[in-house]
Amino acid sequence: MSGHAAWSTLRSLSRDPEVAGRKLTPGTWRRILGYARPYRTSILAFLTLTVTSSVFIVATPLLLRRLVDDGVTPGDRGLVVRLALVVAGVALADAAVGLMARWLSSRIGEGLIYDLRTEVFGHVLRQPVAFFTRAQTGALVSRLNSDVIGAQQAFTSTLSAVVSNLVSLALVAGAMLYLSWPITLGALLLLPVFLLPARRVGAQLQNLTRESMQLNAELGSRMTERFNVAGALLVKLFGRPSTEDAEFGLRACRVRDIGVRIAMSNRVFITALTLVASLATALVYGVGGLATIGGGMTVGTLLALAALLARLYGPLTALSTVRIDVMTALVSFERVFEVLDLPPLIRDAPNAVDLPRGPQAIELDQVSFRYPNAREVSLASLEQVARPDRTDPEFAPGDDDRRLVLDGVSLRAEPGQLIALVGPSGAGKTTITNLVARLYDVTSGAVLVGDRDVRQLTQASLHEAVGVVTQEAHLFHDTVRANLLYARPEAREEQLIEALTAAQVWPVVQALPSGLDTVVGDRGHRLSGGEKQRIALARLLLKAPDVLILDEATAHLDSESEQAVQRALDTALSGRTALVIAHRLSTVRAADQIVVVDGGRVVQRGRHAELLATGGLYADLYTTQFAQSERDSPPSTTSTEPVT
Repeated sequence: MSGHAAWSTLRSLSRDPEVAGRKLTPGTWRRILGYARPYRTSILAFLTLTVTSSVFIVATPLLLRRLVDDGVTPGDRGLVVRLALVVAGVALADAAVGLMARWLSSRIGEGLIYDLRTEVFGHVLRQPVAFFTRAQTGALVSRLNSDVIGAQQAFTSTLSAVVSNLVSLALVAGAMLYLSWPITLGALLLLPVFLLPARRVGAQLQNLTRESMQLNAELGSRMTERFNVAGALLVKLFGRPSTEDAEFGLRACRVRDIGVRIAMSNRVFITALTLVASLATALVYGVGGLATIGGGMTVGTLLALAALLARLYGPLTALSTVRIDVMTALVSFERVFEVLDLPPLIRDAPNAVDLPRGPQAIELDQVSFRYPNAREVSLASLEQVARPDRTDPEFAPGDDDRRLVLDGVSLRAEPGQLIALVGPSGAGKTTITNLVARLYDVTSGAVLVGDRDVRQLTQASLHEAVGVVTQEAHLFHDTVRANLLYARPEAREEQLIEALTAAQVWPVVQALPSGLDTVVGDRGHRLSGGEKQRIALARLLLKAPDVLILDEATAHLDSESEQAVQRALDTALSGRTALVIAHRLSTVRAADQIVVVDGGRVVQRGRHAELLATGGLYADLYTTQFAQSERDSPPSTTSTEPVT
């Protein structure tokens, strides 16, 4: 058996045998064949080359047999030369076939990886925000990497191995039985001497490999948490580098010890395989040598049997685990399909139309809303990586008793108006803004932008017209320029500078080491909070939306940064319909209408003076928070800090 075949068999034996008994979802085979259809010509050619390569495996020993018996023994130099050239030609043809098969295998495999990855990536991006708040990022990445690669192996390594091993075994066993059936049977009787201990080693490796993967996953997770900017800051600020080092060392030590045990188990496997192969070779040369001396076998036949024997055990042991290999690849396909079969909760209607650009009104008409449950937006296997089969009541069907977050909310902002949302924490203010941006769909009622129900608009046109500024501005780990162009890829440099100037941050960008081409770092952490927020505002100004939603855009900023962001917000709000979650008195005084939300309901609405005169919750908020905020901070027209 070749070294590659030995390690392939070892890998198969160390896999979880329970996968072989798993029941596939009905229709899985049909869907898999659908992905193979564009590559059917390449797959057919690949299988043809695989069979041809298996024929060459048997052809060479038989040619050598004739070379020795008909050429070397009688002394026929011409036949020896001719047969040697044929053997060389077979070797060259086998090499060429191997290269062509590898090219086709790569083309099919990489093509399938591309098809599956792009489909899964696009499908995941179209999932609602609720999906990402539940799914573990590592589980999603695993579907795009490990499972996709495992799925493509069904058409490359697994398919070729099954076909190649079946053809090789049939040809090799047939040739050996033809040459000497007693020696062939004797060689086959030695196989259980290898397979029985090998399965025991495989079971041990299965447990060790599972533990090693879990420990390595824990190490990877720990490194990811500690190596990002926020994690590294936390470690340093709490003075824990030494403790972290010691804890990491303990886990790494366990990985090291398991690695040694895995290495020794591998060596035991290879040693046992080598020993059985040596015993079989001794059997062939011993029994065959005696038969040759007695005249019952030729020298060429003896050499051919020995050469064929080396090609017998590989296919036999590989086929003993073929069901595990095939099912492992198919289960990977099934896990990919599991993600693809989760329908996006937010989808364009069949007759959806584009929202025309220009000044837009915003209206909520008797809107009630409850957040979707787990079974509507997520998969249990994406939330519970360690135990994906564990029953989770959140994913079980049952009565829906989730509370309403919004209950009968109505409000309207005319084009160009500013609506301020105020109320205690958890009142439903952010939920209102999320519904306008159609990050969720209402449970009942309707949200209208430009007097059109957002569910009848294309999401692309809605998100082009609606701009959102949150308290936590996210920047990609890229240059300032790339982060700005994300809003408008065709923008010229002068337009970028104009947006940065309007956002009160162009002098800051000019002072950076590479200006617009400075990399901002992970989540923009190379910039201060105020600088990051203003660059995010510049990106929004470059987008030039018709509707602006401000959700706590200046929370957690220092006074100087806040004032700069406020000036940028003044520019952003000019001439646009705006929905602002407000905290400072200056914001609510500038509002065309103040909407007071409490417990998911609109409890008051009006202008500042009217609401103060009426009393109630707004007057209480003014007394406890707005007035204090006005005394503590400089005047501003668009502050958007949260109420709590």
